[in-house]
Amino acid sequence: QACDSGRGAVLMSVARGKVSEGIDFHHHYGRCVIMFGIPYVYTQSRILRARLDYLRNQYRIRENDFLTFDAVRHAAQCVGRVLRGKTDYGIMILADKRYSRADKKNKLPKWIQEYLVDGMASLAVDEAVQHAKVFLRRMAQPFPQEDQIGLSMLTVDQVRKLEEIENGSKEMDPSSE
Repeated sequence: QACDSGRGAVLMSVARGKVSEGIDFHHHYGRCVIMFGIPYVYTQSRILRARLDYLRNQYRIRENDFLTFDAVRHAAQCVGRVLRGKTDYGIMILADKRYSRADKKNKLPKWIQEYLVDGMASLAVDEAVQHAKVFLRRMAQPFPQEDQIGLSMLTVDQVRKLEEIENGSKEMDPSSE
């Protein structure tokens, strides 16, 4: 009710908990997710130890690499709760300086990496709040559909790659002639 009346609300949850996956907070029900820390899994579990042994023996995947990949993947899943469609918007805050390290940053999905800006890293709380206010005010403005005609959400390189794939599949398909 607080969200519907314009006052807003705060929902706190634990990563790897029930709310962190599977529940969508559409539009104004979820505009910001703050991830404190990196959600590493409990490493003393016998099942996890067996999985790590298997990955090391069969695929030569180091324990730390798998645990970091899994934790960062889960963090991306959690912060992704804020964006539920291509017309949705929100703020994702990774409140841990370890996300700026290459070994963590490179394991984030590309769609998150491309929006990580060095100038927005390690901000003081008051600076972050100011940036958030400006962003949310700008995004909350009416968005006429006719302004979007002819615009693509793909980059020029992505469009070219899709065209190459499409042209390549037509050349290989004799029924397309």
